[in-house]
Amino acid sequence: MIALKKNNKVLSSADEIYRTIIDQARQPHFYAELGVPDTVDGRFELISVHAFLVLRRLKPGLGGEGQIGQAVFDTMFEDMDLSLREMGAGDIGVGKRIKSMVQAFYGRVASYDAGLASADRELEEALRRNVYGTSEPVPQLVSELANYMRRQEAHLAGIDIEDVKSGAFDFAALE
Repeated sequence: MIALKKNNKVLSSADEIYRTIIDQARQPHFYAELGVPDTVDGRFELISVHAFLVLRRLKPGLGGEGQIGQAVFDTMFEDMDLSLREMGAGDIGVGKRIKSMVQAFYGRVASYDAGLASADRELEEALRRNVYGTSEPVPQLVSELANYMRRQEAHLAGIDIEDVKSGAFDFAALE
C-alpha cells in the first residue's frame, strides 16, 4: 500500500511538473519575440527545451531523483501520443512517430547538455539546428534563447530540489 501511495504521489508530481513545463513553453514571447516557429514542430521544440531543463535539474547526482524524472518523461510522451491521436494520426502511425520524437528528444538532451557545458556557441548552434530548424532565424534571437536557457538553468539550480520534485516551482520570468 505504501508503494502505491508513493507511486501516486510521483505521478501527481510528474503531472504538476509537466503542466509547469507546458505553461512556460506556450508563452507567446517565444513565438512573437524570439521567432520560434508557431507550428507543431516549434511547440514540440519548446516543450523539449523546458523538459530538458527540468529533467537536468532532476538528474540523479545533481540533487534529483531518477524516479520522478522518468515519470515526467513518461507523462510528456503520453501527452504527445494523445495529442497526435487528437490531431487525427492513425493508430499505426502514432507509435512510429512517438518513437521518432523520443529519439529526437534524446538527441536534443545530448546537444543541450554539451551546449550548456561549453563556453563557445555550441548551445546556440544546437538551438538553431533544432528549435529554428524549419526557419532561418535571426542570430540575435538564437543567442537570446540560449541566454534564456542559461538563466533558467541557474534559476532552477537555486530552487530547493524538493520543490522541483513536487512540482512546486516556476520558471524565472521572461526578459
